[in-house]
Amino acid sequence: MAVFLTKESRVLVQGMTGGEGMKHTRRMLAAGTNVVGGVNPRKAGRTVDFGDRAVPVFGSVADGMRSTGADVTVVFVPPAFAKAAVVEAAGAGIGLVVVITEGIPVHDSVAFTAYAKKKGTRIVGPNCPGLITPGQSNAGIIPADITKPGRIGLVSKSGTLTYQLMYELRDIGFSTCVGIGGDPVVGTTHIDCLAAFQDDPDTELIVLIGEIGGDAEERAAAYIREHVTKPVVGYIAGFTAPEGRTMGHAGAIVSGSSGTAQAKKEALEAVGVKVGTTPTDTARLVLALLDVDRDTTGADHDTADADRDTARG
Repeated sequence: MAVFLTKESRVLVQGMTGGEGMKHTRRMLAAGTNVVGGVNPRKAGRTVDFGDRAVPVFGSVADGMRSTGADVTVVFVPPAFAKAAVVEAAGAGIGLVVVITEGIPVHDSVAFTAYAKKKGTRIVGPNCPGLITPGQSNAGIIPADITKPGRIGLVSKSGTLTYQLMYELRDIGFSTCVGIGGDPVVGTTHIDCLAAFQDDPDTELIVLIGEIGGDAEERAAAYIREHVTKPVVGYIAGFTAPEGRTMGHAGAIVSGSSGTAQAKKEALEAVGVKVGTTPTDTARLVLALLDVDRDTTGADHDTADADRDTARG
């Protein structure tokens, strides 16, 4: 089983012919993703050679969907054009839009997430690494070779910490890892992923990575109390962040006691979530709940407190 993305997913790449789009399309293909086309109105009708596969370029998402049956698109376009790209995809009726682009104005994100919701399209992001179902499909920029299929579901605001926890727990493996992004407005939330992992029979344990700012983790805690029966392990980046200062992600700002790492930790622990003090400590908590001896996994890659990663996303 998988969450949101499977080996059956047929993926378009908006902005495939640009530098970042080309690089990450190549990586997605290498991971086994079924990339069926790119989208660029100025290069429609061409194909791009990725070695063992030639990928066609379509003039619109709708054209790509009609020709290939695509149900996912990954957006690698500059911030100024991201809103139009997402609105186009949602308007075409595609099921999932993964918005990698960072630096999108908040008012644009508000507009396209609302439009996508109206159209029944799921947005992952913006400003996110995407999502991966190891061994099946990879939509975005998450490294595919640092973990394997397994029984942990991961949802994270931070791309850096997504990768670190995937690597720390690579001997157990993951059902799906979802990087939801750290902007103030995102399409898919912690709660959306908690609900999906709760319903996924192959996910035995959920890892939730949050960070300072906003109240997403507190709302997730309330949801866990009422709806989640599977064990959840958490980590909050930003314990050492200075009060009142933005830290990397646009959503990572603390005002008074609201949005602090300590407040989020306490909210999660109050509903039974075990919260690690570092990423490595978080991995140890996961292994303990799964009754796995860390010494037998070879997965102990201790690091210093990774709160600094909040500033890098």
